[in-house]
Amino acid sequence: MSDWRNLVAVAAGNVHVARNTGRSHTVGLRADGTAVATGWNGDGQCDVASWNTVVNIAAGWRRTLGVLADGTVNAVGRRSEGACEVGQWRDITAVATGDWHSVGLHGDGTVVATGNNHRGQCDVAHWRHVRGIAAGYLHTTAVTHDGEVLTTGDVRGGLAEAAHWQDILAVAAGSRHTLGVDARGRVWAAGDNSQGQCDVSSWYDVVAVAAGAEHSLGLRSDGTVLSTIYGHLNKESIRRRPTDKGPMQA
Repeated sequence: MSDWRNLVAVAAGNVHVARNTGRSHTVGLRADGTAVATGWNGDGQCDVASWNTVVNIAAGWRRTLGVLADGTVNAVGRRSEGACEVGQWRDITAVATGDWHSVGLHGDGTVVATGNNHRGQCDVAHWRHVRGIAAGYLHTTAVTHDGEVLTTGDVRGGLAEAAHWQDILAVAAGSRHTLGVDARGRVWAAGDNSQGQCDVSSWYDVVAVAAGAEHSLGLRSDGTVLSTIYGHLNKESIRRRPTDKGPMQA
């Protein structure tokens, strides 16, 4: 990725940890609405060079989604489970994709999903007033405009606990854990903590969170990045160039 320039967003394909997994890819969204990708391309998930007018991207296992300026969605990658069947989606403002399913947020705050639904991870048709979405291995979560967290799918993702969080601004979903950041900059976590991915109670002044398969990331307002790796808290300062503008994203 060293030659990538003028990026406004990035996304990393995630996959649950198992004996037969491990390959992934990375996608970048340029300021001019084009996209670039690198990494494993066994299912064509990196074939985004022809995309344009893209305003939002998401990457899952073997899959890449891109929201276009007109509210439609492009999808490339594995099609076996139906997670790329987004051709009929309209008025989409954001997308999220897990291992086997994809989720879209409509401009009116409703949500749509497609793909594997064996654990109910696509049961989102009744959700309303949503402003943010996230997709994990077998679960889906969302945050509403009033700070409520909505959840569906595999309960091992910490769904019961996350559903009681309040005043949440954004959510993220890993393979089997869920993160939330609240209006005070505190981070909440629920679900699998076998690798310390939920050890975030000491984090503060956080403005964005991201979840990998078995780790968590947090971005502080001063540009510092926090991470959990095998139960240890790590911190790396990210230096901004003088020309950098706007908030950073994890």
